[in-house]
Amino acid sequence: MPYDFSTFKKKIKDNEEWLKKEQTQIRTGRATPALLDHVSAEVYGSKMSLNQLGSMVTEDARSLRLTLWDTGQVKAVEKAIVAANLGVSVAVDDKGIRISFPELTSERRNAILKIAKEKHEQARVSLRKLRDEVWEDIQTKEQAGGMGEDDKFRYKTEMEKLVQDANKSLDDAAARKEKEIMS
Repeated sequence: MPYDFSTFKKKIKDNEEWLKKEQTQIRTGRATPALLDHVSAEVYGSKMSLNQLGSMVTEDARSLRLTLWDTGQVKAVEKAIVAANLGVSVAVDDKGIRISFPELTSERRNAILKIAKEKHEQARVSLRKLRDEVWEDIQTKEQAGGMGEDDKFRYKTEMEKLVQDANKSLDDAAARKEKEIMS
C-alpha cells in the first residue's frame, strides 16, 4: 500500500506561502503597499484595514499614496498609521495621504535582516515538525503491519527528498530577501 504524501506536500506549500507573506511585511529599501497590510483604522464603528478604506499606490521608491474613498475618515486613518509605529512620516494633502519611508541606515538594515532570518528559521522549524509527524506516521503504519520495512525506508527516502526540496526553496526565498534588504 503506497504512502500518501499529498497532505505533507500541501503543508509544505502552506509553509512556503507563510514565509512569503511574512517576508512581504518586512520593510526593505522600497515602499510597498504590503507593508501597511496589518494596519487597521477605527472607522464607522469598527476596525477596517487600509485597503478597505481606499486605494494605495506606490509613488516612488520611498513613498506610498493612500487615496481614501471617504475623505471624512482622513484623521482616523492618519492616526492609525502613526499608531502602528512603522517609523514613517505621514502627510495629508488634497489628494489623500502620503506615507514616506525614511532611508534605511546600515544599523536598521541589520536589524531588519535579523527579523528576516528569524522568520526563515521559524519556517524551517515548522518544516522539521512536519517531517517528524510524517516519519512517525510511517513508523506507526509499519508497526501495525500496513507496510514492510523496505517500504518504510523507501518512503523515508522519498520524504527526505521532499524536505530537501522545500528547504532549498525556503533558503532561496531567504537569500532573495537578504539581497533585497542589503541593496
